[in-house]
Amino acid sequence: METFSHIKTVLGIILGHSITHALKGAVKLIEHPGRAKAYAVHLMWAFYMFLSTVYFWWFEIHLTEIKHWDFVKYIFLVVYVITYFTLAAVLFPDDLRDYKDYRAYFFSRKKWFFGILAILFLFDSVDTYIKGPNYHLDMLRIYPVREFIHLVACIIAARSNNKWIQLFIVSGFIIFQLVWILHYYMNG
Repeated sequence: METFSHIKTVLGIILGHSITHALKGAVKLIEHPGRAKAYAVHLMWAFYMFLSTVYFWWFEIHLTEIKHWDFVKYIFLVVYVITYFTLAAVLFPDDLRDYKDYRAYFFSRKKWFFGILAILFLFDSVDTYIKGPNYHLDMLRIYPVREFIHLVACIIAARSNNKWIQLFIVSGFIIFQLVWILHYYMNG
């Protein structure tokens, strides 16, 4: 248990920075609304990533089910949580001067964003595997379908400049994430 306490501290630090970065980016829109025009699709992806990061932090309690820790598992988890920070940084850059607004910025970086998001889903599959065969067996029936749909949606979103397709995909991600959380994690 001592090893897990150390690991969860490191993961918590990185995830805390991810949440902080995203919140600071969102607050800048309130503080300085005239500097860069907000874009609804971008804000919805920011909300999805905030929700996903908080959810990730919650469900990593299942790491206690791992009986033997080694450096490979540890470094994998560190890289995994770094993807959350990277996505927060891609959504909210420190400097937006080269772009007209968040819409222009979002579409200029969408391949990066959706590529990293797809990697996040692949990491999630590995994370689920290392938690062992008893990790939510009922959840694992739908899990591969969930991952496949999310990966395909990332590919479509990375290739599309259509606002309505982007809106449909981000809405689907948010709804699915909320249903997933409510179904599997409302009872602890």
